[in-house]
Amino acid sequence: MDKKIKYVIENTEVLLLPQKHISISASTTMRYYIIAEPLYKGFEGEAGEEETVVREGKISWERPKLITPSYMLRLEGFSQEAKSALRMLAQEDNDLAMILYGFRFIKSAEKMEIIPKPISKVAEKIEKKIKADERASGLIKGVDEFWDVSLFKFIQEVIDNSAFHSHMPDMLKKNYININQDGKPVLTKDKSGIPVAVRLEVDKKFKLFEKGKIEAGELKKELDRWQVFEFYEDRFLSYFK
Repeated sequence: MDKKIKYVIENTEVLLLPQKHISISASTTMRYYIIAEPLYKGFEGEAGEEETVVREGKISWERPKLITPSYMLRLEGFSQEAKSALRMLAQEDNDLAMILYGFRFIKSAEKMEIIPKPISKVAEKIEKKIKADERASGLIKGVDEFWDVSLFKFIQEVIDNSAFHSHMPDMLKKNYININQDGKPVLTKDKSGIPVAVRLEVDKKFKLFEKGKIEAGELKKELDRWQVFEFYEDRFLSYFK
């Protein structure tokens, strides 16, 4: 299976990245098209008219947020091996600036069709369609059997492109992060020792709580993830007096 996954990654080509980056201040939705030669084409006796499998769908990204290794450690869904690695990172440099990207597939937008044309012709047609459309869309030439692996390669490239060309420069400009002596991005702290970006995230959570959009438990969990509850304890408890 590892060899198959490696084969898919090596044989997946992102033909066109979306012209827009993932938004730094709001959620973002992007459309994707995956084209591939049909799985059955390699079967004996199935050599005939050229066909192309086209899959179309949407991905929605949450607003990306700055985090630290210890914050990641407190999120669910990580294996013990991953948590051990994060724990080592936190011990080495817990001010290391990382960006968390949350995304989900919009299932209602998924569709698949087989077009009786060679893959190069289909690629040309879809590329023209994307360039004429104002919506953010990407085109991937993938592998039919493991098309979702091809899609994840596209997702990674979209994230990398947004991080290095939009998000990191913006965060440097706003002084949310700075570069340490090793050339690594680290969180900028205020006079009390709390990262500037953390202050902003926590304030947003308090405002959501005040408007009744989140429960007290979610607010408390966010304070614990950042390990700043003691700094906000009086403010938090004041809502329950």
